[in-house]
Amino acid sequence: MKILALELSSARGSIALLAGDKIEFDREWPNDRKNSAPFFEHLSEVRKQLGRADVIVVGLGPGSYAGTRIAISTAIGMQAASGARVIGYPSICVIECDAPEYCVIGDARRNSFFYARVNDRSLEEAPILMSEAELRAKLAKLDKKMSIFTTEKLPQFERAELRYPAAKMLAQLATNAKRQFAEPPLEPMYLREPHITIPKK
Repeated sequence: MKILALELSSARGSIALLAGDKIEFDREWPNDRKNSAPFFEHLSEVRKQLGRADVIVVGLGPGSYAGTRIAISTAIGMQAASGARVIGYPSICVIECDAPEYCVIGDARRNSFFYARVNDRSLEEAPILMSEAELRAKLAKLDKKMSIFTTEKLPQFERAELRYPAAKMLAQLATNAKRQFAEPPLEPMYLREPHITIPKK
């Protein structure tokens, strides 16, 4: 079985293809949210080299809404052409590290931040929104040995280490049928309700 993984939720994009139990294709690049050309170039390369995938797994964030939407839309298009199964999984659960348990923090904009906890590549605590003061208090209570990761630079939180999700880990997780994957219709992980501007009458 071939599993194609697409991960565009952070400043480092990645694509990987797992065939059987071996990663046959693995590419990473600086993910410029205004230029998707590298993503589609690598996608074309993996398809030419290794053909169609049986399963396509997409990283759902939280992170770049635009990047995650591009990955989801691409997976849907490929599904229509090939009949592949499409599933999704939280990107923060596949941050590249050896820690079995870790926390993830991020800038949620509008003067807020998110906090989540991952254990065994599954969400132990789903992302919740906090003020900077609340997040500082939360982090201060953590064990000093607990790893704290962020996918963007947050210098105000000294313990936070910059790390990125990896498509190859997403592909490997997709072999485990016991994990809870999102099924279509896939959506990025929202940290808050979408803001809708109602036009004036």
